[in-house]
Amino acid sequence: MPHDAHLLPYLRAGRFEAGCDEAGRGPLAGPVYAAAVILPEDFFHPQLNDSKQMSEKARDTLREVIEREAIAWKVVAVEAEEIDRLNILWASVTGMQRAVLALGPAPDFLLIDGNRFRPFGRYGKEDYLTVVHGDATYASIAAASVLAKTHRDEKMRELAALYPGYGWERNMGYPTPEHIDAIRRLGYTPQHRRSFHPAALEPTLF
Repeated sequence: MPHDAHLLPYLRAGRFEAGCDEAGRGPLAGPVYAAAVILPEDFFHPQLNDSKQMSEKARDTLREVIEREAIAWKVVAVEAEEIDRLNILWASVTGMQRAVLALGPAPDFLLIDGNRFRPFGRYGKEDYLTVVHGDATYASIAAASVLAKTHRDEKMRELAALYPGYGWERNMGYPTPEHIDAIRRLGYTPQHRRSFHPAALEPTLF
């Protein structure tokens, strides 16, 4: 069943528009990933949607298609230490900005998932639009959500092998009972965001 008939291909035709999104704002551990994608105006895939509404298999399939067919794409990780220093909102924004700056060709305009962003580099307030539920509105933002999510999940599976016992290959660093119990038993790792302290943990672990 087609999902992306409702997705808009662009805000204005005839210019390079980059869709930007992130994955991993809520986890207790691991980087937040940000992606920027410029799609051809005629790009279409029947399964493209907000990555949270897609199966893992569909996301993996779409990742290959997007990376092959996009005019440009970039994925950036912002590590736990920087998240703690900037806070998760601005770490996510910083990641999207870095992804945009790495695109070639450079986009003329940015479509940002969410409601917070700020000018940077050559991009002023007139050069971007924030869109609440943008990953369910614009194809380029949906594509960015897919890349950010799949790249982050891949990284969390790698980190799970380096830090066994936390279940990151299943929970991707989110505050599941399994993960919280593992922190109680094993303590924090260098991958944990020290500014993210679940209320379920004893204060002595903070």
